[in-house]
Amino acid sequence: QVQLVESGGGLVQAGGSLRLACAASGRAFSGYTVAWFRQAPGKEREFVASIRWTSSNTYYADSVKGRFTISRDNAKNTVYLQMNSLKPEDTAVYYCAAANVAPAVRIARSYDYWGQGTQVTVSS
Repeated sequence: QVQLVESGGGLVQAGGSLRLACAASGRAFSGYTVAWFRQAPGKEREFVASIRWTSSNTYYADSVKGRFTISRDNAKNTVYLQMNSLKPEDTAVYYCAAANVAPAVRIARSYDYWGQGTQVTVSS
C-alpha cells in the first residue's frame, strides 16, 4: 500500500514563504515521478511542479517558476516544495502525487497515488 502524507501548510502573508513536505512510504519509488498539484475552491486541480525520483529533472508551472522549488531527499523518502514570494492567488489545497510517468506529465489523472492534501492560505 502506497502512502503519501503532506505537511507544512498554513497561513502566511503575501511575500512570505512556506515549505511543504511529502513523505512517501510503501514501495520503492525508483523510476517514479512525484508531483505537486493544487486546487483552489471552484477551480480544477492544477499542476505545480514535478521531480523524478532518480534524476534531477524538474518541471514547473509558469505561474510558480522562479518562486517555487521542488526537491527530494531520497534517504528520507520525502519530496519538498519550497514556496517563496507567495501571493494570494497561491491559496489552495496542495496535494502530492506519484506515478510511474515522465516528470513532464502534468495531467492529474495520470497520477496513481495521492496524499490527503494540505491547506495553504496566503493573506493580502
